[in-house]
Amino acid sequence: MADNQRALEDQQLEDTLAKVLLSGVIGAALVVLAGGILYLFRHGGSPPDYRNFRGESSQLRGLAGILREVAAGRGRGLIQLGLVLLIATPVARVALSLVAFARERDWVYGIFTLIVLATLVMSLVGWHF
Repeated sequence: MADNQRALEDQQLEDTLAKVLLSGVIGAALVVLAGGILYLFRHGGSPPDYRNFRGESSQLRGLAGILREVAAGRGRGLIQLGLVLLIATPVARVALSLVAFARERDWVYGIFTLIVLATLVMSLVGWHF
């Protein structure tokens, strides 16, 4: 009976993790789509300038700036926010896995998952604060 209960709990965890990934990807895609539509609505008639490369403005390189751009109703900010959500989706999955392993007291997998999570977070925020 314990094996059946464990199998059910494992299946529920897998279902939850799958829903997190699916909803994260769909949510990110919808935010990027909304930002793209808004951007094209406002700037779609502008002729492109392929001679000079201009990267993203400094406002769109950090989360605070992205949120300010979204609050101002700018399409580029929404596109960037969608990309941040897309990047955050697998990080959320790893964090949920860590919680699940801790609840099961599976310390070996928990430690490995913690190392993966720490590596992901440090690669996103940088090695310095």
